[in-house]
Amino acid sequence: MTWHDLLLANPSVLFRDCHNTTTNERSVETVCSADKVMNKETYCLFEKFMLSCMTDTAHDKEHVYRVLYNALEIAGEENNVNYDILIAACLLHDIGRKEQFENPALCHAEVGSEKAYQFLLAHGFETSYAEQVKQCIQTHRYRKSNPPQSLEAKILFDADKLDVAGAIGIARTLVYKGIVSEPLYNMLPDGTVSTGENDVAPSFFQEYKYKLEKIYSSFYTKKAVEIAKERQHSAIEFYNSLYQEVNLSYRNGINELNRLLEDYDRR
Repeated sequence: MTWHDLLLANPSVLFRDCHNTTTNERSVETVCSADKVMNKETYCLFEKFMLSCMTDTAHDKEHVYRVLYNALEIAGEENNVNYDILIAACLLHDIGRKEQFENPALCHAEVGSEKAYQFLLAHGFETSYAEQVKQCIQTHRYRKSNPPQSLEAKILFDADKLDVAGAIGIARTLVYKGIVSEPLYNMLPDGTVSTGENDVAPSFFQEYKYKLEKIYSSFYTKKAVEIAKERQHSAIEFYNSLYQEVNLSYRNGINELNRLLEDYDRR
């Protein structure tokens, strides 16, 4: 069974073994001795570094694992995928989140790619390998000016965006909005609930209209397009239901309040 097959077939066994491994720093010689870069020791080294960097609830280690598993599913439909690069890039793609959270002017993809690059070089990996992993991480964030180029970068991009699609994307966005104390929706000057369509002020509805609703046209790989299409309905249904419920509460409530106040005025 290949390393790829082991991850897909029973990842819990792999993670249990990694977590039970002693925390002593592994030698560069041990990590780099295999014919392929991605052996078990290497995986555990990358995972340990990733875990030390993850502090954001919406972008936690489970998000990283989901991105990895999404990527492996996508890669299974592609040819000539370099799993050494792909697995490393998936594990390390969000290690710059803490810096961006502390300073929003920073881009976590830029920060994380440089951290990953320096980490790989410090642990004895080839410069060319570190550079390829860096480029994947650098382009995983949705930016038209810096699209992914390599197959591995495109797979990482798609795998990460799948975790913004469907029900999981809704849930993660709501968690993040709670962390940064942003509201579910904004109110319009006429007292009605904004759909988020043209909002400038942040909210869940604004994020849905600005990003979540549009994510389904941004995938590169055929498999990711298929998965995203399957998930899209649940996201649309949730947004529409939430907007209708909230809007109905305001509309009915305001009408009833006005009626009661008018009754009081007539007395």
